[in-house]
Amino acid sequence: MDTAHLPALADELLAIARDATSGRAGRSTRSGRALSLRQTVLALTEGHGMDEHEANGEATLQVLTGRVRLRWGSESVELAEGDVVDIPDARHAVDALTDAAVLLTVAVR
Repeated sequence: MDTAHLPALADELLAIARDATSGRAGRSTRSGRALSLRQTVLALTEGHGMDEHEANGEATLQVLTGRVRLRWGSESVELAEGDVVDIPDARHAVDALTDAAVLLTVAVR
């Protein structure tokens, strides 16, 4: 069984994101098994994020470090380390308010 230490992975990915022109980096920690559950750690540098996109199934966003804003429609929520939220079933985007790392969990349809 593979294990992942999320704080160490978040630090590693933030270092990569700081050197990337996109200001982000990511790595899947779980995918491709029969349960159709995918987990990805995403690191985003302040001022960068994920442009508006559609969800591919039910999903949650958990902040491992830093602060982010989840936006959809005319609504948004700011999240800090330790916060977890269901991602709405709508086009949405994520903005890094500080350097941040998040755990995205998606139940793939």
